[in-house]
Amino acid sequence: MTEVISNEEVAPGVFRLAVAGQFDGKMGQFYMIRAWDNYPLLSRPLSIFDITPGRIEFLYLVVGEGTTAFSKLKQGDQVKLDGPFGNGFEAPEGKTAFIGGGIGIAPFYYALRQVPSADVYLGFSREPYMVEEFRAASAGQTHVNVGGVILDDLDFEDYDTIIACGPHPMLHAVQRKQQASSGRAKVYVSLENRMACGVGACLVCSVKCKDKRKKACTDGPVFPAEEVVFE
Repeated sequence: MTEVISNEEVAPGVFRLAVAGQFDGKMGQFYMIRAWDNYPLLSRPLSIFDITPGRIEFLYLVVGEGTTAFSKLKQGDQVKLDGPFGNGFEAPEGKTAFIGGGIGIAPFYYALRQVPSADVYLGFSREPYMVEEFRAASAGQTHVNVGGVILDDLDFEDYDTIIACGPHPMLHAVQRKQQASSGRAKVYVSLENRMACGVGACLVCSVKCKDKRKKACTDGPVFPAEEVVFE
């Protein structure tokens, strides 16, 4: 168990949770977190928002019982973290773009701290959040789209590596845009599937891929875009 440093609501229903301790992890990896003893039964997966000496941070959206419990955490409360899990992002090659839709922006803040030259595209359906923090972390361009389609703001031909995280319809659109492009860019999608164990035992996060079904927790959550079969 470790101690909550802060738990700030940065937009309606969106919280930035900071937890004390020494942690590590690759950009794009996640931790399984719980703030209760017995109920809800399962820990919740949250991607790494940032890691600095003595703390780890997560950005999460309140969507159910687990994240509602997280939203009530206060400084000094105890949480349990297991991880890091998942394959994370490969080191990008060449000119790079990170595309985040909604709470899918979460893993790209930590990624920008390691690839600061990347351009970042942030898409929101309503009120934007953490934009100034992203601008401060990026030496590249920061694009923000509210209420529109963030994919309309970039040309895949301009990049060598593109990594996207967000709702499945957005990631499916990323896949279609890749197919319509020249194919120069390596394109990856990070899936936000439900997970129960985080270690590949329960199959809750199963992903249909072209060759076989895979596990988002251990085979992913990052996959080459052309590999995933969106349904």
